[in-house]
Amino acid sequence: MAEIRCAQFGLGPIGIESLRLAAERPGLVVLGGIDIDPAKVGRPLSEVAGLDGPAGETRVYSSFEELVADQGPVDVVLHTAGSNAAVTLEQIEPMVAAGVSVATTCEAMIFPALTAKAEAERIDELCGASGARVVGTGVNPGFVLDFLPVFLTGVSRRVDRVYGERVVNASTRRMQLQRKVGSGMAPETFRELFRLGKAGHAGFRESAALIAHCLGWPTDDIRETCEPIVAEGPIQTEYFTVERGQTCGLHQIVKVYDDGIDRVELDLKMYLDAPQPIDRVVITGDPPLELQSPTGIAGDHATVAALVNAVPRLLAAKPGVRLLPELGCVAPQPVSAKPEPVAAVV
Repeated sequence: MAEIRCAQFGLGPIGIESLRLAAERPGLVVLGGIDIDPAKVGRPLSEVAGLDGPAGETRVYSSFEELVADQGPVDVVLHTAGSNAAVTLEQIEPMVAAGVSVATTCEAMIFPALTAKAEAERIDELCGASGARVVGTGVNPGFVLDFLPVFLTGVSRRVDRVYGERVVNASTRRMQLQRKVGSGMAPETFRELFRLGKAGHAGFRESAALIAHCLGWPTDDIRETCEPIVAEGPIQTEYFTVERGQTCGLHQIVKVYDDGIDRVELDLKMYLDAPQPIDRVVITGDPPLELQSPTGIAGDHATVAALVNAVPRLLAAKPGVRLLPELGCVAPQPVSAKPEPVAAVV
């Protein structure tokens, strides 16, 4: 059976965890990492990511081209660097041109047509010529408030409305996320940064757009709000000290309207010391459906699983820029061979 040769682009906390899981997965051969940090370039993955065995002996390269010149052909790149779809599409263009498929955690790549339609169409055309595939995946966006609601409607005779709710205890998450939700900021500063597009949960509009697209509703009327959650008392985490009256998180809502009717509503509360994390999806229609995870899904840990688990299905998909539901139901299966292509489902 042929093994799948993979490389990791981006060696932040998520990228390193992605490497560790890929190295554990039977049938995946880790060829190395790619990062622009000069402190990491040239070092073995045993030092950078704590990998053992053959994967730990590979190293960090400054570019995709340098890795290929040293390691030979690559089947798939795991991309964990950034949230902007246009920037991600530019980063992965050399990979796609070489016929290498890419699974990315870039939040906006869950539905890239929303903010980077022209760029996505260009890369899709390039994929058609080279045979590469590209998909955005993750947990939120990627699963809880987009793929999961779409999956649930598979037993629906009729869908009138989709509601998704997610409450996240940010105190248990990495420093970057605690910073992203505005920890320690003045509330007015957070509001201004959100207005400028520099704060808030990335990819939230894309999650709502993906649901609407899959259910045949238009995506041209999407409305989003985001307000700071203000600390009622002092909060201390591993990374931040937040005083009473300062921002300790966010409450973000996005809705998709179809002729004035809100068909999709997603509600996200992500804040420090949230007492009751939860994930909940409600489908209004025939039959009415409700699914709830009473403890929520820990994004950092599960995002890496979503990324690595997507690889076999991605390589079996039709070449092009794919949407996650087109891959079908991914699972943590051993990677024993490159699967035969399957038809897209969306």
